[in-house]
Amino acid sequence: MVSSSIYLKLCFTFFFFWIHYGPASAQLSSTFYSSSCPKALSTIKSAVNSAVSKERRMGASLLRLHFHDCFVNGCDGSVLLDDTANFTGEKTAGPNNNSLRGFDVVDSIKSNLESICPGVVSCADILAVAARDSVVALGGSTWTVPLGRRDSTTASLSAANSNIPSPFLSLSGLISAFSSKGFTTKEMVALSGSHTIGMAKCSVYRTRIYNETNINPAYATSLKSNCPSSGGDNTLSPLDATTSTVFDSAYYSNLINNKGLLHSDQQLYSGGSGSTDSQVRAYRNNPTTFFTDFGNAMIKMGNLSPLTGTNGQIRTNCRKVNSG
Repeated sequence: MVSSSIYLKLCFTFFFFWIHYGPASAQLSSTFYSSSCPKALSTIKSAVNSAVSKERRMGASLLRLHFHDCFVNGCDGSVLLDDTANFTGEKTAGPNNNSLRGFDVVDSIKSNLESICPGVVSCADILAVAARDSVVALGGSTWTVPLGRRDSTTASLSAANSNIPSPFLSLSGLISAFSSKGFTTKEMVALSGSHTIGMAKCSVYRTRIYNETNINPAYATSLKSNCPSSGGDNTLSPLDATTSTVFDSAYYSNLINNKGLLHSDQQLYSGGSGSTDSQVRAYRNNPTTFFTDFGNAMIKMGNLSPLTGTNGQIRTNCRKVNSG
């Protein structure tokens, strides 16, 4: 027989974990807007497809917005908040300042949604769906996005500066940064595959092309013409030298050929014996496996500490907290 005191403790423990961990996952649902805003997903998809057709790089920018939102206090739309006279958001943090893009696309999507379903679809959910639709628009596979996130009423400049993985991290640093968010090393390698699209500034890869030895010499030479040893900090180069506007597995082929643009990229492959080398080879050899693992890791990332229920709010303007 279990004593009454132990029974009560067990009940309390279950209740504690349910309160803290149960509702968030339980309240996110792929059909969250089926009744309240049935055209939500098609509206977001249409806007993303339009934006990507005008500039394919925008797909990578929208995907990155979702990453930089979720890695800072969870997927709550905090990255979208503008600074005000008495509020400092995350846009001026080191990883974001003059780097994040796509805010105007999000504004357009939000405006369209507010016209058909006022006060219903959160900015955080817009980011999650736009990230998925961007990958699909660039040739990647789809995944089902759980919905029902609400928007934060605050942001954290300090967390943005400390929580977003740096392009200068070592392999152990990358593993630690992703592990702190609950990701396995395999999931970290899969999520890093987002660098199969997009661009990076000279300032974040200059040290690699001039000082590192684990880089293809011809590749380094080609980059130096676009990124001098001094100056030209904002000059862009593709993260994937072969198919920078197609979501495929070429990123992993590049790593095997020592053509990772960022220091952190090439850390995933050291030549055959590193702890992540086999995973890089697996994704190079089987793009379908990469697509599946990437989608599953994105779903997991989208579940990072979402605000649900009555927490937070549904912002009517993604750039500012609702007044009143």
